Amino acid sequence: MRGEAVPPAILPGQSPARRGRGFLAAFLRDDSGNPTLEFTIVFPVIMAMLLAGAELGMIGLRHSTLERALDLTVRDIRLGTGQVMQHDEVKTAICRRAPFIDNCDHSLRLEMVQLDPRNWSGITARPDCIDQSRPVSPVRNFRNRTQPNDMMILRACARITPVFPSTGLGRGVTKDGAGKFSLVAISAFVQEPE
Repeated sequence: MRGEAVPPAILPGQSPARRGRGFLAAFLRDDSGNPTLEFTIVFPVIMAMLLAGAELGMIGLRHSTLERALDLTVRDIRLGTGQVMQHDEVKTAICRRAPFIDNCDHSLRLEMVQLDPRNWSGITARPDCIDQSRPVSPVRNFRNRTQPNDMMILRACARITPVFPSTGLGRGVTKDGAGKFSLVAISAFVQEPE
C-alpha cells in the first residue's frame, strides 16, 4: 500500500547499522505528512498578505474620506458665504464629513498657510500632526483672515491607529509614541473676491 510505512523485515543476524538504514529508508519513502508541512509553510505567508490587504484597504478608505472631507470644506471656504470660518469651525466641518476617522476631534490637526504664487516658497515638508504621547502643543499656523485673490494651502493631518498593528503593513508604517500613524491631505484654493 502506498503511503504507509512498512518496517523492513528484520532478519536474524542483521547488524544494527543495517537495520537503522532500513528504518531511515522507510521513513524517507513515507509521504503521509506532506500536506501538513506545506500548510505550515504557506499559511502564514497567505495570512500576512490577507491582513496587509485589509490594512491597506482601511488606510485607503480613511485617506479618501479625509481627502473628500477636506475638499468639501475648502469648497465652502472658497465660495465664501459671507462668514470667515475659524480653526474650530473648519475642523468641525471636516470631522463631520469624515466618519471613518476615529476620534477626529482629538486626532486631527490643521494648518492654513498663505503663499505668494509669484514668489513661491512652499510649505514645510513635515506636516503638523498631533502626537498623543507628548504634551499638547498649540496650532502651528492657521491664518484665515485673507485678502481677495490670496492663495491658501490647507493641510490636514489625522493620526490613525492601524487595524492590525503587529502584522504586515500595520507594523511597517512609521508610528508616533502612541502607536498611531499619519494621514495627510492637502488642498489649495484662492480666496474669491466678494
